[in-house]
Parts: sequence; C-alpha cells; structure tokens
Amino acid sequence: MSALYISMNKEYLLEIIKNKVSEKIRKFENLIAETRESNNDTKSSMGDKYETGREMLQQEINNLQRQLNEALNQQNALQKITAEPLSKVQNGALVKTDKGLFYISASVGEIIVDNRKIMTVSAESPLVKAMNGLVKKQTFFINNVTQVIEEIW
Repeated sequence: MSALYISMNKEYLLEIIKNKVSEKIRKFENLIAETRESNNDTKSSMGDKYETGREMLQQEINNLQRQLNEALNQQNALQKITAEPLSKVQNGALVKTDKGLFYISASVGEIIVDNRKIMTVSAESPLVKAMNGLVKKQTFFINNVTQVIEEIW
C-alpha cells in the first residue's frame, strides 16, 4: 500500500472514530436527561417514602455522567491526533504487526475498512504501552505472545 493511500485511510479512520465518540456522547447526554426527568417525576409524585429509589436514580445519573466525561476526554484526545505519517509507535499511529492492524487513538472497538479489520486502541491500553516508541521490525511481548511490528503509518 502506498503512503498516500494509508494517509488518506488514516484521515478516514479518524473521522469514523470521531463520529463514534460523538454518537456515544449524544447517547450519554440523552440518557442523563431521561434519567433526570425520571428522578424529577419520582420527586413530585411519590414523596419522601421513596427516597431510596431517588438515590438509586441519582447513582445512575452519576454513573452516566462518569461515562460521559470519559467520552468527552476521548473526544478531546482525538482533537490532538493528525493523519500525518509516523515512523514510531505513538498516539495517532496505524500499526501493523504480525498479529493484526491497530490504530492508536480512542478505543471504539473494531472497524472494518477495505475488508481489513482494524482494532482501535487507546494510548493507555496495555498493548500500546508494550509497543510505545518502537519502530518497524522491532518486537514486543504482551500476554505471553511476541509480536513483530511490520509497518507504521
């Protein structure tokens, strides 16, 4: 594959990931709003007798808020990533090993582009920590498996 093709592919990958994270943010914002509405309905119609139920709803709101904050942090981190070609493993690198293709950005699962499976991983993941800073043809070891870096874009 040519460097230009991969560079364009990285732009496309980055857009897919940004869209997935934006969708996740919208989902959490909607869930929080719906849960708050339920909490308000509970307050007005049930009185103090159902304090435990309201507390459970508040805990759910707090949990959703935490997940929303994580998604917002992912979105902020994505703003710093460019599609520029890279020569070492770092945030924004598309890395091909003998075991798979990994895009270091935000972890949104597997993406299929041009019939290729690309696993999106965050820079904080154990996999990335194991190969961070390495260059083409270097090896690393994770989960009792040795992997060879075949290409970096």
